[in-house]
Amino acid sequence: MATENRKLHIAMLPWLAFGHILPYLELAKHIALKGHKISFISTPRNIDRLPKLPSHISPFIRFVKIPLQPVENLPKDAEATTDLPYDKVQYLKIAYDAMRDSIHHFLQTNKPDWIFFDFAAYWAGPIATELNISSAFFSIMIAAVLGFLGPAPVLISGYGTLDEPEVLTASPKWVNFPTTVAFRLYEVLRMKDSFTGNMSEASDIYRFGAGIKSCDVLLIRSCSEFEPEWLHLVEEIHQKLVFPVGQLSPLTIDNCDDESNGAWTGGSIKQWLDSQEKGSVIYVAFGSEAKPSQEELTEIAHGLELSGLPFFWVLRKQRGEFDTDLNELPKGFEQRTKDRGVVCMGWAPQLKILSHDSVGGFLTHSGWSSVVEAISYEKALILLPFLADQGLNARLLEEKKMAYSIPRDEREGTFTRDSVANSLSLVMLEEGGKVYRENAKNMRELFADKRKQEKYVENLMKYLQKHREIQKENGDTTHSKES
Repeated sequence: MATENRKLHIAMLPWLAFGHILPYLELAKHIALKGHKISFISTPRNIDRLPKLPSHISPFIRFVKIPLQPVENLPKDAEATTDLPYDKVQYLKIAYDAMRDSIHHFLQTNKPDWIFFDFAAYWAGPIATELNISSAFFSIMIAAVLGFLGPAPVLISGYGTLDEPEVLTASPKWVNFPTTVAFRLYEVLRMKDSFTGNMSEASDIYRFGAGIKSCDVLLIRSCSEFEPEWLHLVEEIHQKLVFPVGQLSPLTIDNCDDESNGAWTGGSIKQWLDSQEKGSVIYVAFGSEAKPSQEELTEIAHGLELSGLPFFWVLRKQRGEFDTDLNELPKGFEQRTKDRGVVCMGWAPQLKILSHDSVGGFLTHSGWSSVVEAISYEKALILLPFLADQGLNARLLEEKKMAYSIPRDEREGTFTRDSVANSLSLVMLEEGGKVYRENAKNMRELFADKRKQEKYVENLMKYLQKHREIQKENGDTTHSKES
């Protein structure tokens, strides 16, 4: 049988955050379309919350439910970062690490050809090596983020536990081309525990380094047309094959999701958007993890009010039911803006909202899934990053004139209602913001072209098939995982 015709079995192990789980699932769907088998591993509650698979894909994707062990300080039924306030996520990592024996048993019993694992599962690479299974570190973060963060030894050292946070606010020595991609000081200070560690056994940055070091190949959610110099740099600093897997724009707008369809047609969302002028509405949402402070929320609300623009705001007042620090809107805000704005306190169908003609711009945390979805529907971007890779994403988008960031204090990260209102008006209405509106349209083909996406997956699968055949011919003794 020709190598390229042999169907593979791939296990996927994303971190317990929907910003990670959903891109993994999107890649799984693209691979399943080629007839390959996927074992998608997560916890029961997370799997139950996933959108329903299209019928022509579902036979190829098996969901593997591995329950979390009870962990002190981790509330029962909290299985994803969206269920928890930020300070409790460290306990979710402890529970995740405790899954490794179950993962080992699954891999040993089912013997997939490959495992794709996420940063948090840094222990998956060594398990795969022991069991003669090929492994790929699949980064849902773009190449600019991995390139900026640097080589595995630097990651494993945690930048010397980050005694000088300012080191991350400038382009590092291994980046050999001019760029503005770097953290702001407030971004580093807000996530210092990612570098210095927490209650779990390893810091986030250590996990990245150890995971990349132990894998056979590195997969990145990106495309070579978008950030070629960063993809080349990542390959250079890690001395591993790097495969961009495309931007993973969602295959379908509704994902066969009954909840999405019900909220859209049964509720008033579509009806309200239908009543607005084309391109006039600013959509506001900060993803499943980012939660503005009360002070930030107040300034965002007043900024929306001052802008005079119609808006649809998906507001999370808390991170899951165990978050006791509830945010509140300014007194009288909803009453004062009821004629031109909607505040949605629950879940909302983001793809359908972004696809609507009345939406012209998106005020977002710059999580990459949200960026991809916005550009896929030609929506101008106004950025307000909060955590993790979001600041680096924002810098790259600013550099490419694809988005405008709300001005903030460099150390504290504070911003004003006036800066929110002025930023929204600039990008949505003014001549000075025309470049952002036009680039949102110009980049659509790159982010949402299905043929380009298919080509990336085809190239990846050819390599995975060939690599696995060579491994089998050599008795699975050719793993070379040191960077």
